[in-house]
Amino acid sequence: MDAPGDPEGSSAPGGDDPTESAREAPNRLSREQIFALISAASINLGSMMYYSILGPFFPKEAEKKGASNTVIGMIFGCYALFELLASLLFGKYLVHIGAKFMFVAGMFVSGGVTVLFGVLDQVPEGPIYIALCFLVRIIDAISFAAAITASSSILTKTFPNNVATVLGSLEIFSGLGLVLGPPLGGFLYQSFGYEVPFISLGCIILLMVPLNMYILPNYESDPSEHSFWKLISLPKVALISFVINSLSACFGFLDPTLSLFVLKKFNLPAGYVGLVFLGLALSYAISSPLFGLLSDKMPHLRKWFLVSGNLITAGCYMLLGPVPVLPIKSQLWLLVLVLVINGVSAGMSIIPTFPEILSCAYENGFEEGLSTLALVSGLFGAMWSVGAFVGPTLGGLLYEKIGFEWAAAVQGISDGLVLPVGVLKEKKEIKTSEYPWYRGGTKHSFA
Repeated sequence: MDAPGDPEGSSAPGGDDPTESAREAPNRLSREQIFALISAASINLGSMMYYSILGPFFPKEAEKKGASNTVIGMIFGCYALFELLASLLFGKYLVHIGAKFMFVAGMFVSGGVTVLFGVLDQVPEGPIYIALCFLVRIIDAISFAAAITASSSILTKTFPNNVATVLGSLEIFSGLGLVLGPPLGGFLYQSFGYEVPFISLGCIILLMVPLNMYILPNYESDPSEHSFWKLISLPKVALISFVINSLSACFGFLDPTLSLFVLKKFNLPAGYVGLVFLGLALSYAISSPLFGLLSDKMPHLRKWFLVSGNLITAGCYMLLGPVPVLPIKSQLWLLVLVLVINGVSAGMSIIPTFPEILSCAYENGFEEGLSTLALVSGLFGAMWSVGAFVGPTLGGLLYEKIGFEWAAAVQGISDGLVLPVGVLKEKKEIKTSEYPWYRGGTKHSFA
């Protein structure tokens, strides 16, 4: 999940900075902006395809190799745990390493380990297979964290006036990756076996590396004196981070559980199981640009998007099974409908989070520059990773102990409780003229 907008370029001389171009001619995209969008779209698409391609068939394949549901959940979850650690590290040192180098190197390593994941079926079953699954996932998580942190920082600097709009628009490619991954992975697995989905996708990602080496803009900045701890210790940032954790956990919960539930409940083949994931991914991809545009044009709506989106998501997870206490029979069409609604509510909740964290940082004295953008990008990735670790890990355990219906309900309840009553209270109003990427009156903040 990536995002855009910063403002260090406001003082850059010479008129060549893309930030200045954006402010002077908001309706025209500069060459740098177009190239930044292409690069971000490529990593969003490739990473989300790899992330989602596992869902339809990997849990079943891992079971054959002796992995329990809990271990399968941990294999999914370890990706997020190491992405968390790597995001914090890369966010802190991005200006030292260089955003462009970090992006290209991360994409190259990610493509290579995706190919390696495709040959794991040749490994003997048992501890060796499980250990190698963990190792490959960990390396890919670190490389993905590098690429996505750099991508978010570059985008945010390149599009200072339209943070949420560009973020939401690029979620089309994230959603497209989520849409294409499960059905394409299921089809290739069913037609050609385990290796082909991963080797094909890995080669595609590797082919993107030379393109991005050529077109990606290169930015430099001085290191920041601020830290992640100062950023996350801000009350509003801490609350939004908790929201990100919860939403990410909801997505992660489905990875090791939904395909197994659909296979057993509705007896669908692996190729068709992937189509079930389409409801969530497609609705998320379509709705995200709209919520991004509304978040930029009417910033005061962001808190309502966060609250409403979380509550709707909680209700969706109660209906996924559905929870046995409800007098509703489990049906495939109902499951798909709930996933569609959940995709819309997820877009409603996720898209406003990045610009809200960024605005809070600026309000509290963080300088406008690439270093602050790297901190915010790293924090967003880290907080998303916390939920992405807890979701599949706890989801696999709960699925094994109490079944999918109750496990989904527990996940929904935890999401519904994530926003305290204080989120509805406006803390203060800030004139948006202080922050050129806000528009229209005042920005309402919540604590």
